[in-house]
Amino acid sequence: MEQPLFGRRLKELRLARGLSQAALAADGISTGYLSRLESGMRQPTERVVAYLAKRLDVDRSAFEAQSGSTSLAQALTIVSSTDSDEAVELLVTALDHAEGGDPLLRWQALWLIARRWRRLGNKAEELACLEELDTIAEELGLPELRCRVWASLARCLRSSGDVHRAIEIAGKAVRLSKEVHLSVSDVSLALMALVAAEAEEGRLPDARAHVDELVELVDGVGGPLRAEALWSAATVRFRQGDQDAARAFLERAIDGLDGRADLTLWVRLRLAAASLSLQSGPPLVDSAQERLAEAEPALRFVGTPLLNQELLTLKAHLAFEQRRYDDVRALLDELHQDELWLSYRDRIRLGVLEGRLLILEGRLDEGLAQLKQLGDEARRAANVDLVAEIWRILAEALEDARAAAPGAP
Repeated sequence: MEQPLFGRRLKELRLARGLSQAALAADGISTGYLSRLESGMRQPTERVVAYLAKRLDVDRSAFEAQSGSTSLAQALTIVSSTDSDEAVELLVTALDHAEGGDPLLRWQALWLIARRWRRLGNKAEELACLEELDTIAEELGLPELRCRVWASLARCLRSSGDVHRAIEIAGKAVRLSKEVHLSVSDVSLALMALVAAEAEEGRLPDARAHVDELVELVDGVGGPLRAEALWSAATVRFRQGDQDAARAFLERAIDGLDGRADLTLWVRLRLAAASLSLQSGPPLVDSAQERLAEAEPALRFVGTPLLNQELLTLKAHLAFEQRRYDDVRALLDELHQDELWLSYRDRIRLGVLEGRLLILEGRLDEGLAQLKQLGDEARRAANVDLVAEIWRILAEALEDARAAAPGAP
């Protein structure tokens, strides 16, 4: 019954039964006290041990450490019955203690952990998992696993700003998926990763050809796969300057997806529609505001640090277009309270917004320096359309500054 072993076993037993802390605590102890027991911060009394053993329907000996830690197979079984972050944390612990063993079990564990990091927006941790998954998939020699890892790895790299490597790996995934005749889902996911990376690097003719192939491939397929393919098509059309076609593709994606099939994607599509509206020329402020109003309530159920930051970022862009500059500053301050999980493109655009706000607040030199720095960063990343957007904004800011002070150099 010594801590922290008691707390670890208590948490394992609770998660194995699919119970929340509140459900296990019930009326006998407080949830806060149970949390401190599980973290090892409090030593259990005889009464509490007896109460928890009765609630869990186990003998008190069950709280003693079982061969040091939960096995990887046990942890995978627990995670398969619940999607809670606590269960995935248990899986991370089991994986840390697992030495050797079945590579298929390790692959499954890493895949689930990588998905969790993706939801949270932690690209560094996700990338580390995916790199190890790639190594295991190569050892196993299963093309399905290699293709899925490559598609996910390419998406993560592109979101982190390493676009050139993302194109290379996504291209390998597409070629493999076709050579061994993988499922429509596998081919589609590989194509989506390739299209996103090509569009990010400005290879728009290639991205257009691949996204047209993608849309044709999922023709007749419903659900999330079709919605994401149409979203990809909207992104490419928008980068090519065809804003009407982009909006049409995105509306088809939104209209064709039932929120009960994938509520997270349902929210992300509305955030994407709001972003597209704000980047249109001129910005479609009312449309963006409507989409954000639809998405925000659903974030109570599927909100992650990443999705919440994406919402705050779009609200800041919207407030800027509505000239509510005090609200923009408040939203930026709120975003900077935590580590940013945004994609590379969204982080750059947020920095541009802050540079523009600095200029409007009278901090001209500081704002211009920030815009120039962001422009140089995007240029080094070979992000052509983002570079063009930043230099255009910088030129406009210089022109506005000159108009405001005609005698200044």
